[in-house]
Amino acid sequence: MKENYSKRTQEILEGARAEGRVPRLLLHSCCAPCSSHCLEYLREYMDITVFYYNPNITADSEYYYRLEEEKRLIEALNRQVLEQDFAGMHSTEAARPIRIMESVYEPEVYLKAVKGYEDCPEGGDRCTICFALRLEAAAKAAASIGADYFTTTLTISPLKDAERLNRIGAGMGEKYGVPFLPSDFKKKDGYKRSIELSGQFGLYRQNYCGCVFSKGGA
Repeated sequence: MKENYSKRTQEILEGARAEGRVPRLLLHSCCAPCSSHCLEYLREYMDITVFYYNPNITADSEYYYRLEEEKRLIEALNRQVLEQDFAGMHSTEAARPIRIMESVYEPEVYLKAVKGYEDCPEGGDRCTICFALRLEAAAKAAASIGADYFTTTLTISPLKDAERLNRIGAGMGEKYGVPFLPSDFKKKDGYKRSIELSGQFGLYRQNYCGCVFSKGGA
């Protein structure tokens, strides 16, 4: 039976709230549009640090543009918390400020990791390597800040395999001692909401994942 990751996320969040806990979450983010719904949703329950680590983005101008958009979104969301003004948002007074942790930009690490897989179809083994690279870095970062959980915004994409991402994430969580928060953020209209929020905040929505091999694709 296929696991309902979205339901499991909500069970964990509601369980923590019932116990009066605010878990600390490290959220790996690939870009502002993908993180928009995740942040709106999770900030109601968790203390979030966004982790921006994406060596797969092989053009430096693209990498830094996405990073600046991520920062701009977080600043806007934090302004809402400060001013307690949640107009147009699915948010309440429980929403918390969000931090960001920037990692180093090292596209050479990605290119070395996928050497020999350049001709793989999009969504194949090359992507599995990429997911593992980013989720391992996220697990390490989560352990370094004493996070209770870590997860990734990647599951919001209809083009990403949530089962694969959750499997890899769970393995990295076991390796580094930080549980992976199961997720499938595209569910319950999560992807649709990310499009709405992208329009609301005027976010740059790229048309490819980031690597030179996916450029021109979805």
